[in-house]
This record gives sequence, C-alpha cells and structure tokens, in this order.
Amino acid sequence: MKTTLLKPEHYTRSPWKNGGGIFTDIADAHRAGAPVKDWDTLLWRFASTPIVAPGPFSHMLGIDRLQMVVGGRGLVLKSPTQEFDEREPFTIVRFAGELAIVTELEAGPVEVVNLMARRGAAEIELEALREPGNRSLFAGTHLVYAVRGDCSIRLGDEHFAIPGGGTLKIELTEPSRLALTSGLAVLGSIRILA
Repeated sequence: MKTTLLKPEHYTRSPWKNGGGIFTDIADAHRAGAPVKDWDTLLWRFASTPIVAPGPFSHMLGIDRLQMVVGGRGLVLKSPTQEFDEREPFTIVRFAGELAIVTELEAGPVEVVNLMARRGAAEIELEALREPGNRSLFAGTHLVYAVRGDCSIRLGDEHFAIPGGGTLKIELTEPSRLALTSGLAVLGSIRILA
C-alpha cells in the first residue's frame, strides 16, 4: 500500500476541452511513455469544476464519465435521448463522453466532481462518504477527497487525517478496508484493465 497526500496548492487548473470553463485537476494518469499528456493519452482523471452557466459539455470520444454535485443544487444534464437528474447533492450520474449534453441550472451555480476514464482501459467508481462505516476497496487507485472541511479515515489499521480540500491518494496492490471516521469525503476508485 502506498499513500500520498495531494494538497490543493499542487492541483493544476486547465480549460475544459471545449473551452467553456476551467477545471481543477486533482489527479490523473496517462498512457506510459506518452510524449505529451493530453486528452488523447488520458487513462483517467479526477477533477472538480464549477458550472456557473448553462451550456454544452465537452465531447469526449471513448471516455466514460461519473459526476456528482458537491456544492449547490439543481443541476440537470439533458441529452437528445435522456435526462440525468443531479438536482440533489451527491447524486451520482454515469454517461458516455460522446453524448451531446447541455446543462440546466435550476438554482444557480454548482460545483461538481468528475471521474472519467478511457473506455476499455480502466473501470471507475464514485461514491460520497457521508456516514461512518466500512467499505471494501479493490486493488487499484483510490482517491479520498475532503470536499467540505477536514475529514479522517481508517485504512486497514492506519488512521489518516485529510485537510479540507486535500485528497489522499491510495494505491493498493491487494484489497483493503476503508472507514470514514469524521467529516465528509468523495471516494473515487480506479482499476486499470490489463
């Protein structure tokens, strides 16, 4: 097991793929040996972003996306064939990056957390940790993001304090157990496929 505390001052900020806003890149991974780290070499990305005005989502061919609102409320994603209801905070939606989506804001700006992965290269899961209790973690990469203030967790027999806005990156070579002991966090989990 390897753990790394990622601090907000080290996160990077980049424009959305369509240029419509700015996201905060908390953690990501690209294909090994890629000369340039860009959208074409991306394996997975865990990021947060404000959505301050209605508008189109970026087109991301071959990318699977998970998203949840962590600040504000009233977000709806609309595509020609379906609607994704994120009106209530911490509701998780899953959709394909190719889907033509336009946002609707019913109660003003929101803050969202996104976990995205290249289809066929990685499997992803996203969960809000709001209640104490044990969760099973598979072998892979896990990110515990202290979304509102400080939080603390127990991982196996070890305790970790995560400052507000910080993220604990956990790299596991075998399954483990995680328990939220205080605060509120978002857990992003990534399993790279062979």
